[in-house]
Amino acid sequence: MASAPACQRWAAARSFRRVAPRAASASALKPFEPPLAQLARLKRRQEFLAVAASGRKFVAPGLILQARKQSIDGSPSAGPVDSAGHETALRVGFTASRKVGNAVARNRARRRLKAASETIMRAHAASDHDYVLVARAGTLTRAYGDLLADLAAGLKHLKLYRTQH
Repeated sequence: MASAPACQRWAAARSFRRVAPRAASASALKPFEPPLAQLARLKRRQEFLAVAASGRKFVAPGLILQARKQSIDGSPSAGPVDSAGHETALRVGFTASRKVGNAVARNRARRRLKAASETIMRAHAASDHDYVLVARAGTLTRAYGDLLADLAAGLKHLKLYRTQH
């Protein structure tokens, strides 16, 4: 069976209607909210090991939360520094070992942890700390609301939970 000539395929491609992008809706305006803490990422292995070595952690069915106060002794760091020399950005790292599952499962677990951290940590985590969220096997099956509750409970347990003004 022969395929259609190339000129017919081009003609068919040109016949599809092109649609202009929609204008933004004016009804989607939100009232002013104070800015939330920015989430910077921990990316280097050395940063993950430093947080783990601090020994501050909380274990929940859906995740493990590790925390470490950011250093201000002049050591290299990725976070922005305020006028007093203290780092101001929240730095968060995400990890999932092969115990969680295959690559697809690990990526899904990390995505769920990232979504939970955007919701809880931006609003409630102390901004002068580095955090590592470790996925567990339960991260994949745990209800999202329970995952958020695990993260909030971890911050409260480590005394790093701050209420939003």
